[in-house]
Amino acid sequence: MADAPLSLSFNPAGIELDRRQGLSRQLYQALRVRVLDGRLVSGTRLPASRDLAAALCISRNSVVRAYDQLYAEGFIEGRIGDGTYVAQLPQTSPVAKKLSTKVSTGFSTGLPTALSTNSLDLPVIPSSKVIHNERFDRIKNNHLALPPSGPPRAFRVGVPAFDLFPFDVWAKLNAAFWRKPDLQMLCYGDPAGDERLRDLIAAYLRSSRGLQCTAEQIVITSGAQQGISLCAQLLVEPGDGVAIENPGYRAAGHAFAVAGATLHGVAVDAEGLSCAELNALSGCRLAYVTPSHQYPTGVVMSLARRLELLAWAERNQGWIVEDDYDGEYRYSGAPLAPLAALDQQGRVLYVGTFGKVAFPALRLGYLVLPPALVEAFTQRRAVDMRHSEVSTQAVMAEFMATGHFQRHIRRMRRAALSRLNRLLSGWPKDVAGVGQLPTVAAGLHLTVAVESLAREQELIEKAASVDVEINPLSSYWLPDSTLTPEQRAGLVLGFAAVREADISAALERLRRVWLT
Repeated sequence: MADAPLSLSFNPAGIELDRRQGLSRQLYQALRVRVLDGRLVSGTRLPASRDLAAALCISRNSVVRAYDQLYAEGFIEGRIGDGTYVAQLPQTSPVAKKLSTKVSTGFSTGLPTALSTNSLDLPVIPSSKVIHNERFDRIKNNHLALPPSGPPRAFRVGVPAFDLFPFDVWAKLNAAFWRKPDLQMLCYGDPAGDERLRDLIAAYLRSSRGLQCTAEQIVITSGAQQGISLCAQLLVEPGDGVAIENPGYRAAGHAFAVAGATLHGVAVDAEGLSCAELNALSGCRLAYVTPSHQYPTGVVMSLARRLELLAWAERNQGWIVEDDYDGEYRYSGAPLAPLAALDQQGRVLYVGTFGKVAFPALRLGYLVLPPALVEAFTQRRAVDMRHSEVSTQAVMAEFMATGHFQRHIRRMRRAALSRLNRLLSGWPKDVAGVGQLPTVAAGLHLTVAVESLAREQELIEKAASVDVEINPLSSYWLPDSTLTPEQRAGLVLGFAAVREADISAALERLRRVWLT
């Protein structure tokens, strides 16, 4: 079938590209904007990559890369034998009509923040935040499992290939800082974090993740968990409903429970958090999600579902806490743009961490906040711990400024993919009661179904007997889940923590105890 001419709703003459910068990224952003603001409506046929390249006087490869990213994020779709079209997006969502590429500083600062701490300059806990014994017992009895300590082994979840971290480079940068430190930096620091580091994080997020933000929106934290805890302390009053993914990251649920929230487990399907279930909840003010790579199922939230979630937040004057814990790890194309990149109503709080690209002991993370919330979060953090350790921030800033950070991320992504492939190729076949391994497009772990809780426990115990670490999927569910035990069973395997040879050896031990 011959290519159709460019439609009137798609005018390539209106796309201006700066040839001194990445052409594919600019084209991706230009097309993305036109889809979101309605200039390219659902069902519009896009030109063939060769035709668009000719119209814009750029290489076809630049167009192909832009199209690939739009495909990955759900903005466009291919129809076999009929070309490329703008995807069907929710037309009733008011969010889809309002989204644009205005930078985050354009957010309204007059939003009702409804922060839960009234006297942020006083280091006290309001009486309303005291946890009653009954609630404390309920939290305590949820049996939160702390991450295992000690050297990593196969198949530990949540640990990157930090054996590849350039410790020699880090040591030199650290020594240079302390050899002749700036005495001003050794005084009390900014509670929001080192200004240079915040500048560099903002620049990285803009260029690599498509998240338009400024340094003023960033607050440095001691890892992602502290960022989540700050959200719980400031956005939740006792009795408020908080929606969390079920199954999901239990430590996040505990942070909100400690703040007095009533937790609502919301199911995760093939497109991410179920907005149908979310919309049915009453009194829910906040949703915690992992859209880039759902923890632990690995589902990537669809564009339509992201728009629905943003619409829910706007409609209910609620908040979305987006935990992008391993968003840098995508194995086909560039990492997906975060949910926060779509937010133009100041409703998404983005949680980032260096622990998944450096090493867990670093304890360095950050929040990207709507401008209306920055001052309150900064003051609360000053009350909690004044500021993060100064030299670590300064060294990370130099690590990023000198190009080591981006090079290291690329190396870590290649290493994780190589270790994933070793796991997939060596996985024991025909293990009774174990489902097929999934297709993995992102992240640092995968999840495989198991027929029953009894079989799940048996497999994990046998694995432990030969020094192989596997997490039970059943431990990620809220205790009051409505699913049957069989529906909650599975194995969660991290694949990045150890080298390929160790993966092969662990798989051989599993084969010996699982198949005999």
